[in-house]
Amino acid sequence: MKKKPVVLIVDDEKNTREGLARALQRKHTVLLADNGQTALDLLDRHRVDIILSDIRMPGMDGMTLIRRALTRTPQPVCILLTAYGSIETAVEAMKAGAYDFLPKPVNLDKLDLLMERALRSRDMEDENRELKKRLDKKYGLENIIGQTPAMEQVFDQIRQVAPSRATVMIQGESGTGKELVAQAIHRLSPRLHGPYVAVHCAALPENLLESELFGHEKGAFTGAVGQRQGRFERADGGTLFLDEIGEISPVIQVKLLRVLEERVFERVGGEASLDVDVRLITATNRHLETMVAEGTFREDLFYRLHVVQINLPPLREHRDDIPLLAHHFLKQASKENGKDVQTITPEALDALTAHDWPGNVRELRNRIESMVVMCRSNKIGLRDLPADLRGGASSAPRGAGTSLLDTEKRLIADALRQHKGNKTKAAEQLGISRRTIHRKVKEYGLESQTQA
Repeated sequence: MKKKPVVLIVDDEKNTREGLARALQRKHTVLLADNGQTALDLLDRHRVDIILSDIRMPGMDGMTLIRRALTRTPQPVCILLTAYGSIETAVEAMKAGAYDFLPKPVNLDKLDLLMERALRSRDMEDENRELKKRLDKKYGLENIIGQTPAMEQVFDQIRQVAPSRATVMIQGESGTGKELVAQAIHRLSPRLHGPYVAVHCAALPENLLESELFGHEKGAFTGAVGQRQGRFERADGGTLFLDEIGEISPVIQVKLLRVLEERVFERVGGEASLDVDVRLITATNRHLETMVAEGTFREDLFYRLHVVQINLPPLREHRDDIPLLAHHFLKQASKENGKDVQTITPEALDALTAHDWPGNVRELRNRIESMVVMCRSNKIGLRDLPADLRGGASSAPRGAGTSLLDTEKRLIADALRQHKGNKTKAAEQLGISRRTIHRKVKEYGLESQTQA
């Protein structure tokens, strides 16, 4: 049987207290207090759902009482009663956190309706809060879509590491969603309300990256016309995400190691040591262990960054998520581009699922958007897919003689041909970074197919 809501009536007038108690006791468990301090003592001993309090009382007034009551967990619903009713009093009461306000003498029918509405509102807020908590626990990873065992393992790792202070390294191929994982760790951590700051290390040359990370003083170098905060300072109390950490120079590696060990740094051109409280998350698509062995990445820094490692699988290793991702990106792209493309045919989905996606989730998203833009009907069929997605080596059964490296080389070569050797446009089509395509072009000897 459902428990009766507990109501605390606070009024220095005995007749008012006892009259309200008689009116409410059939539906509620009633507690009585003749002053604010007695009411607070009762709140210490009982879980109270609703407080009905007079505003004007000797000692602690009703406004002070509800302000203090609302610091308790769980918060009671507070309704104020007064014989000195006015709009100003009502506004002040609502600002103090009161649910509502009733003049004396109290209309019992209005009070009954108001209390029912207040309890329903409180219950809905509790349900929404609980639902949000459950969604955060399972789906608070926002745009990371997946339901395969490989992705469930990633979700479990994120939920486990997020509440800690540990430095996290996210490893995975380009386009697998490493920054989304970093954002999810931040959102599910105690640093949620602190800043989240991201730096893409490969996008900046060494001198600019140093200034970007640590800031600089006026006159530190040509063009430094004023003092500038770096990303470490901006991330104080929150999370700093360093993407493509394998690209940083030995000089930056030394400075980064010091921040991790001592939690202090100096701006470029400065002498004052600055303290910082930052949780560091890094990401890389390179094998840092190999770089350590080759002497291009500091071993002591590697172990500082490698406290917890999360490995993001390439899309080809969780193909069963491709239909889910494809439909998600389809809805997104349709909305953003003002199109009414509603679905993808089973044949088209089969072809997408068979593809090896060297650019991973990023490539899938970009290709789906392109198909949505070019689609002439309300569904994407096999004929709407580009030729390289409809068949060929990438859709042949695995083990049929074409290696993933061969497939990757062919897809990069095809993209370069389609864009007349323009590496930037080819990289965008494949969903990979310019740095990655430059490296792959050199690796596969495709320089002759690129623009000068």
